[in-house]
Amino acid sequence: MSGATVTLFVCGDVMLGRGVDQILARPGDPELREGYVTDARAYVSMAESVSGPVPAPVDPSWPWGESLRLMEANGPDVRIVNLETSVTRSDDFEPGKAVHYRMHPANLPALTVARPDVCVLANNHVRDFGRAGLRETLDVLHGAGLRTAGAGRGAEEAYAPVALPLPHGGRVLVFALGAATSGIPASWAATSDLPGVAYVPELSPATAAAAVRRIRRVKRPGDLVVVSVHWGSNWGYVVPRDQRRFAHALVDGGADVVHGHSSHHPRPVEVYRDRLILHGCGDFIDDYEGIPGYEQYRDDLRIAYFVRLAADTGALTELRMVPLLARRMRLEHAPAEDRSWLHTTLDRISQGIRLTTGADGTLVGSAPATRATP
Repeated sequence: MSGATVTLFVCGDVMLGRGVDQILARPGDPELREGYVTDARAYVSMAESVSGPVPAPVDPSWPWGESLRLMEANGPDVRIVNLETSVTRSDDFEPGKAVHYRMHPANLPALTVARPDVCVLANNHVRDFGRAGLRETLDVLHGAGLRTAGAGRGAEEAYAPVALPLPHGGRVLVFALGAATSGIPASWAATSDLPGVAYVPELSPATAAAAVRRIRRVKRPGDLVVVSVHWGSNWGYVVPRDQRRFAHALVDGGADVVHGHSSHHPRPVEVYRDRLILHGCGDFIDDYEGIPGYEQYRDDLRIAYFVRLAADTGALTELRMVPLLARRMRLEHAPAEDRSWLHTTLDRISQGIRLTTGADGTLVGSAPATRATP
């Protein structure tokens, strides 16, 4: 096993609902109950206002764009996405929420085209259309052979990891958690007899200890552990102290990668005890193109993360981050000046890893030169 590696593909939020759903082959009801937008097709118009015409209907691969070629070229052993939308026909809008995301089940090829091994569902949009909408989402995904983590028909299913066998005999275990800090209502927590998400009310030593107990119950020698966490606010680079401590506790307890998401733009990358912590991967697919505000964070730039781990220890051996640009509701290769901006920004805010730019414009983080302190 010495020298063998395992490569993971991870990314930020995959939001195939609302405006994206409207350009696919079988758009659902465009009704919205937002303060300013009542028709999902308005988000398509906003994208067109800044980038030009968006064809419709599009092929299922359209929203993924160049990222599909990247996945094929990098050959990840495991592909993990945070699916931040309901997949439902339900009209049961969750009360008290400002934004609701749903994709028509007939548009599922827009997800399966990326061949995800795990769809993380512990987020603040998976139950936008009530418990019935969540049940339908689970039925549709499982009916297509897709594995899910972080939500279920009860607590046992929601908190259970997905176990993916590896050629050398070990497994990749993917756990998923949704924190209150990302806006998940407490009422969404899965219980013994009600569907919901794997909910974390606070990022505390006690909740971290509970997560570690779940890891230790199932982790075997040769296993690699990914904990995917939906946490934090939408904007800004500052990582709260409780979030950093929570991530460190997960690593101390056996996690090899902490895959964080919820922010609309990439947040700091950290290496702690040779383990990768992504504090926020940013959005990957969404319908935000053309929405003004927060331009300083360049939320139009997206990253495909390819994480290479030592198969025998779980230590990070290489991180490849490929910058992409959302244009016409499709992911394109980011221009050189945008790649440079991302490099400078991530190098400034990250901890325990030094980034370089490869000949193809990929941002590369090798084994850490220094280690972050607890």
